[in-house]
Amino acid sequence: MPEPRARTYHRNRVASTFSEEIGAMLEGELSDPRIAPAYVTEVVLAPGGKSARVFVAVHGGEDAEASTLAGLMTARGFIRSQIRDRMGVRHVPELTFAIDRSERMTGRMDELLGRLRKRDKKREDKAAAELLKPHPAGPKP
Repeated sequence: MPEPRARTYHRNRVASTFSEEIGAMLEGELSDPRIAPAYVTEVVLAPGGKSARVFVAVHGGEDAEASTLAGLMTARGFIRSQIRDRMGVRHVPELTFAIDRSERMTGRMDELLGRLRKRDKKREDKAAAELLKPHPAGPKP
C-alpha cells in the first residue's frame, strides 16, 4: 500500500526546514574551530521521524572533512535544541552527520570523461589524416 501523499509532503517540508536551519547554523552560529566552511546538501528523514541523516559538503581536504564531522557530532545536542526552539516542535529527530562527496565525485567523473573525449578526438583526427594522405599507387618503373 502506498504511503499517503500528505505524510510524504510533511516529511519533505520538515527535512527542508532542517536543512535551512542547520545551514544557517553552519554559516556562523557554531563557534567550534574544528568546523570548516561547509553547507548542507541534503537531509534524509527516517520514515518514522525518529532520526535524520544530514549530508554536509565541506570545503577543504580529507582532514578538514574529518575535523568538521567530529565538530558537528559534538555539537549535535546544541543543534537539536536550537532546532527545537526555532521550530517550536516537541520532538526533534536524532541527528547524524555524514560527509557528502558527490560533488567531488562528479568533478572527477567530468575530468575522466573529458580525457576520454580528448583521446577519442585525437584518434579520429589521426584516422582522418590517414585517409587524406596520398598513397603511392602509381605504376612502378
